[in-house]
Amino acid sequence: MSLRGLWVYMAAPVRKLQKNRTLKYGIPMLLLVVGGSFGLREFTQIRYDAQKLKKKLDPALEARVNNKKQSAILQEEYEKLKDLDLDGWKNIRGPRPWEDSKEQQQAQLNKST
Repeated sequence: MSLRGLWVYMAAPVRKLQKNRTLKYGIPMLLLVVGGSFGLREFTQIRYDAQKLKKKLDPALEARVNNKKQSAILQEEYEKLKDLDLDGWKNIRGPRPWEDSKEQQQAQLNKST
């Protein structure tokens, strides 16, 4: 067989495979779906690892959240709030969108004093 005959003999099956729609469209699609699945798995794993790192508390904050020390923290907050006057407040209405906020606030302050 000559070189040209060998070329014609080998080219026929290659052309037939190039025209095959399964090989032309199906296999790349299958590779894309399977490869995408593996790629997404890696990216989602990175996401969950980052969330785990974010959830870890620094030691100072973790000590404040600890239940044993919780009662002491509540006592500190109670002492801070005990000195505040929570009954002597006035309800001041916020301005409407068409009103000038500075004028409205001044009118409310002048009215209350």
